[in-house]
Amino acid sequence: MRFARLFSALLLAMSFGTATAQSDSLELAVKATYLYKLTPFVEWPDLAFANAASPFLLCLAGKDPFGPLLDQAVEGQRVGQHAIEIRRLVQVERTSGCHVLYAGGTPAQPVDAMLREVRGTPVLTVTDGALPPESRGVVHFVVQGGRVRFELDDQSASYNRLTLSAKLLSLAVAVRARA
Repeated sequence: MRFARLFSALLLAMSFGTATAQSDSLELAVKATYLYKLTPFVEWPDLAFANAASPFLLCLAGKDPFGPLLDQAVEGQRVGQHAIEIRRLVQVERTSGCHVLYAGGTPAQPVDAMLREVRGTPVLTVTDGALPPESRGVVHFVVQGGRVRFELDDQSASYNRLTLSAKLLSLAVAVRARA
């Protein structure tokens, strides 16, 4: 039943359009919701958490388009037994401890540099906007037909020791398969 509710929430989030001025904030709300709603469809290795009570760290680095929308979206939410904690970072470091990293980029540390910093660590990287393929995260938001969708890079997920569920892969508009 829990899986069915999460799957329905993902489908509902994908159905919101972005045609009006108000929809910009709706688009951001949908993306903010995706940041934690995708997590049940991802398997992190045990070593990603110090212990069972460790928080699940959802990090935003650089440009933060969400502001309070993300805080409101995750309030009281959990990933498994882990409470979600949001961290806003100026710079990404390999030891930042993030489980999900929304890489917004800065002039000092562009998106591709942020992704390189956590490559090979159990971090679900998320990017957005017009970026070349080599500068995209495991999850990359796109807007198609007025709807928020996402592309997945299963090869990068594997390199980061993450396993994406078949259900999640089936919802993506494009998938870079494992080599």
